[in-house]
Amino acid sequence: MRTVIFDLDGTLADTSGDLLAAANHCFRQMGHGDVLIHEQDAGVALRGGRMMLTHGLKRVGAYKDETVQAYYPILLEAYAQAIDTHTVFYPGALEAVEALKGAGYGVGICTNKPEALADLLLTRLGVRDRFAALVGADTLPVRKPDPEPLREAVRRAGGHPDHCILIGDSDTDRNTARAAGVPSVLVTFGPSGEDMAALEPEALLHHFDDLPKLVSDLIGVVA
Repeated sequence: MRTVIFDLDGTLADTSGDLLAAANHCFRQMGHGDVLIHEQDAGVALRGGRMMLTHGLKRVGAYKDETVQAYYPILLEAYAQAIDTHTVFYPGALEAVEALKGAGYGVGICTNKPEALADLLLTRLGVRDRFAALVGADTLPVRKPDPEPLREAVRRAGGHPDHCILIGDSDTDRNTARAAGVPSVLVTFGPSGEDMAALEPEALLHHFDDLPKLVSDLIGVVA
């Protein structure tokens, strides 16, 4: 079976609002107030919790690695408590997932979000059962851009790792696909969309309506 694997944050859904809120919860505890601003920092949010803490602490001149490590679990707890307040799927994302499944492709998720949080988010949004596989940052001993999480997601979705494609939004996703020897498609509608062309993926995705044709062009139709 041919398989389509999606990144989650910044690819299927805009999770930046809830991630930034969790980081600002930490900054308020530190006495800095709300340091991160959605208009400026949505792209930082999609790079993960430690990156948000690092970026914000440097902004206020208070960066220490030990502070990042101490507050990272606090950030995760705050995020888990309000994980779906602002998060929305990008237009056409769920319709594209269903179209791919209807065409016979296996569909799964490979994310660098901790697996339990990814599972919680998808469950809260009512879509966990739409994906045959979910591999997170801590599912295996390695994480993207190591290719093994992608391969494991494909296997769990019932496919073969040689016949898959990764849909993502970052250099991490591009490098993961390259390491696995499979094509990647990078979305242009996320906060860093203007930077995707420079990564030279096999294709760019401007709207999810175009995804089924891109997939069939790059990895073939399901017999």
